Parts: sequence; structure tokens; C-alpha cells
Amino acid sequence: MGTASVTEEFSTVDLLLGSGAETRAVDAFALALIKAERQARKLVTHLVYQFPTFGPAAVTALRNTLAGNRNVYFVGFLAGFDALYPQPIHALVGNQHNRLRARLDEAIDHRNKIFHGQLTTRSLNRQDLTELASDIKSWCTLLAEGSNNELGYDGFGRNSFQKSDTEPLRATEEAVWYGS
Repeated sequence: MGTASVTEEFSTVDLLLGSGAETRAVDAFALALIKAERQARKLVTHLVYQFPTFGPAAVTALRNTLAGNRNVYFVGFLAGFDALYPQPIHALVGNQHNRLRARLDEAIDHRNKIFHGQLTTRSLNRQDLTELASDIKSWCTLLAEGSNNELGYDGFGRNSFQKSDTEPLRATEEAVWYGS
């Protein structure tokens, strides 16, 4: 896991950027942002699934709960992670956190405008969108490395609903559920 899974996950973004398509930059940008949001969601669902209350029988209910709530967004998943785990996202991302988080916030604002057919205030060009996609990939890479080292899961594995055997998650589970 870690860097290899990010490389694999972002291979479609790289294909888009390397294509001759007129919309390659906006398409790659949008897809990169979707991947970052998905990674955050999967990290949170992985953490939630560690609690002893949840097992294979709960997966459908957990998925349905998320699917049924239209008000769960990227910032909420990051806040959820920080609420569930003693090591916050900024520690997992490291010293690039503030710069990259600002770029992600900027990217989300631009994406929302673009998806609604509105003009952005910056009149983004291909280079701007390519740089945003690159910064999003950097965020995902750093978060994948940090979370893989800390949790044994990078947020890109296909099944986030799996029990972990890493010590930090077992210790967190015991502290939360047994009052340690």
C-alpha cells in the first residue's frame, strides 16, 4: 500500500493529462478531487469499522447511512477522522498540510463552480488546473503514506470495511470502548 496504490489510483488522472483531449486538464482536475474525497471517506469508514460494534453484518447499514445522507462532504470526513483518531490528519500529511489543504479548499470551490456551469473568479487555464491536480495528488500521497504507516490502511484499498490488526487501532478501540 502507500505510494504504489496512489500511483495506481491516479493512473487514470495521468492518462487524461497525457491525452490530447481539449478538456484533459479540467477532466483530470475533477477526477483527482473525486479521488481525494473518496480517500477521506474510506479512511473514516475504516476507522468506524474498527469499533467492536461493527462487523460484516453491519457493512450494508453503514453504507446505506452514508448513501442516505446528502450533507456529508470532504471537510466533514476530515473532521470525523480527527474526532475518531488521536493522530489528526495534519500530522499524517505532515509539514505540507497547510499549503495542500488550502489548495484542496481552493480546488473544491473551483470544482463547485465548474460543475454548476459557472465561471471561476480566477479564469483558470489548463496550467492552473494541472497544478491543482498535481497538488491534490501530493495531498493524497502524503496522506496515504501517513495513514498507511499509522493505520495500516492508506484510503485507497478497495475494501475499507475490514478489521485492522495494527496496534494503534487496537489501542484506540480499547481506550474508547473500555474507558482506558
